[in-house]
Amino acid sequence: MMLRAYRWVLATFPFFVFVVASSGDRSSKFQNCVSACYGDHCHPPTMLPLTLRLTRWTCTDDCKYQCMHMLTDIAIRGSSTIHQYYGKWPFWRLFGMQEPASVAFSLWNMYYHIQGWRQLRNRVPSDHPMRSYYLTWAIVSINAWFWSAVFHTRDLPNTEKLDYFSAALVILYALYHTVLRLFNQYPTRPWEHGRIQRTPIHFLWSSICTIAYLSHVTYLSILPRFDYTYNMAFNLTVGFTHNLLWLLYSLPASLPLIRRFPSKSKTYRPSYASKAAVFVALTTAATTLELFDFPPWGRIIDAHALWHLSTAPLAKFWYDFLIKDSLDDGWREPKR
Repeated sequence: MMLRAYRWVLATFPFFVFVVASSGDRSSKFQNCVSACYGDHCHPPTMLPLTLRLTRWTCTDDCKYQCMHMLTDIAIRGSSTIHQYYGKWPFWRLFGMQEPASVAFSLWNMYYHIQGWRQLRNRVPSDHPMRSYYLTWAIVSINAWFWSAVFHTRDLPNTEKLDYFSAALVILYALYHTVLRLFNQYPTRPWEHGRIQRTPIHFLWSSICTIAYLSHVTYLSILPRFDYTYNMAFNLTVGFTHNLLWLLYSLPASLPLIRRFPSKSKTYRPSYASKAAVFVALTTAATTLELFDFPPWGRIIDAHALWHLSTAPLAKFWYDFLIKDSLDDGWREPKR
């Protein structure tokens, strides 16, 4: 982010605003419009509607919003280029929400994860070694989509970090439990004494993931400016590794690179194994929506909102797969 100051504002009331600069907010027309609006409505400040005050809009924020849409109206009438402002396309707000479509789709994702958590709790046996990990992942995902909805309601420094940090936790925890699942490093309860046993690899992997996440959050928190490039590289690397491991799970029986179940041979491949590859393919396809950055349709839906829309049914698909995998006969210990 960069530090910007509006000359007219500095002459009347000194303040500083950290923003992501874009072609729209750099234009002299926009800056002059905001300055004039500030003088007319913010000095003294005009009382904003309750919905805007509840979502922490300031008079200056409202001036930027009004000027952004005024200039966008002019650009559309003149068939000119539609510009971004502070790193975002111009969206119509609703009840104070900056990106109402992304908020709605985030909540839709959260709903599917709540449903997934309920299905896991009801259908996966209580003594299943992966049950607690899947339930935890579901809770972590619910938390992430909640903060996604908050962030798209109001893009502020704190809501941005809560959104990004929660998303990173989901991705890293997914990789964490995937490694435990596919390499059979989850805790076990032997028949001899009934106490839960954890392998040294389990402790090592848990420590690595914990340190990695804390280091990730600490690094991004202490920087004077948020490192978006590093954050993206971190998430892509972790996510790619997660998907690659599940592709190994879906390989045909003729390529037994991993033992899917401890009580079965490497060549045992359940009939639903290919669904893991389908999930990876669909997730990758959905992610490519982020590459198609275009002005929002009707100033409501953009590529990012479409990405949120596409991930909701994928969540349901994945929970169904995890439950099938958890109920597979391969988990049954051979009779003694």
